[in-house]
Amino acid sequence: MPNRDKTAYDDLPDGVLVVDDAQAVVIFNPAAERLLGIFADAVIGRHFRDVLPLVDETGRDWWACTDPFGGLPSRSRQPERGLQVSGGPAEGRDLLVTASYVRENGRVTSLIICLRDTKTRERHERSRADLVSTVAHELRSPLTSVKGFTATLLAKWDRFNDDQKKLMLETVNADADRVTRLLTELLDVSRIDAGRLEMRKQVVDLPTVVRKIVAGRVASGDPESRFVVSAEGDLPEMWLDPDKIEQVIGNLVENALRHGEGTVTVNVRPFETGAEVTVADEGEGIPEETASRVFTRFWRGGKRRGGTGLGLYIVKGLVEAHGGSVEVRRSPSGGALFRFVLPAGSPPFEQA
Repeated sequence: MPNRDKTAYDDLPDGVLVVDDAQAVVIFNPAAERLLGIFADAVIGRHFRDVLPLVDETGRDWWACTDPFGGLPSRSRQPERGLQVSGGPAEGRDLLVTASYVRENGRVTSLIICLRDTKTRERHERSRADLVSTVAHELRSPLTSVKGFTATLLAKWDRFNDDQKKLMLETVNADADRVTRLLTELLDVSRIDAGRLEMRKQVVDLPTVVRKIVAGRVASGDPESRFVVSAEGDLPEMWLDPDKIEQVIGNLVENALRHGEGTVTVNVRPFETGAEVTVADEGEGIPEETASRVFTRFWRGGKRRGGTGLGLYIVKGLVEAHGGSVEVRRSPSGGALFRFVLPAGSPPFEQA
């Protein structure tokens, strides 16, 4: 089989075995190597049933039951089914298996077997369930408040004075903003997962963005004394998406205020051919064993001080969409320090 056909399977996330009409394995991609714990060199040319012995939930030999190279000539595939490896390094491993047949004049000339790890599927299903649960929980509270206050105002408008009406309407407005933020986060997560983030780059002054975000926090009631903003050196011309960068820094500052304590210090400085931004607080910090999870969905820290747990996941997605990287470490004061690095970028459609 031509080498170009083999390489087409190499980057697939699922394991793939291709079997020829002599029932020998001719393609065994890297994902299959990981799932079965065997290198391709050790299986190419071997009989496929020896390479991938499978049994169903009752312990029956699946290949004997399905008879891929015999049976009905009208069959084109075997639907996905949960099976277990019954021999070799991966013995006892549960897999989701799909088989497709390539026929010529009714005769099977090639068998394509796809393998998926059941743990990966379960992890994805748990992630979806967590997302639904989080959305339902986060929406319930503000929508209940909006419904309650609007129903009360409609039924008893004349019984309230202007100050009471204003307070209730302000609460409704704040809860509506909360729902809007949640929906925006969900859209961001969807675009990040699908790789569909649109970048509208222009020259961005990072220190100015930081000062704008801090001024907004002060205007909304946070004490000005809680923030320290510093900018070191001259930055190169930074071509970034201003809305997304503002969202990144805003999320990190909000995270420092919500989960940290003391002064929140934001520093911007040149780094290699781009810029480095750090956001540090003086709280308890993030335990080393937790640091690897802070950029995953639904992380809220040990104290669970509100929020959807999507903010840092979005931060990572937006930074990486700019070609940058983000990490968390302990700050000199003992709190958490989030650091992200961005390349300077280039103007859209710049000609070489």
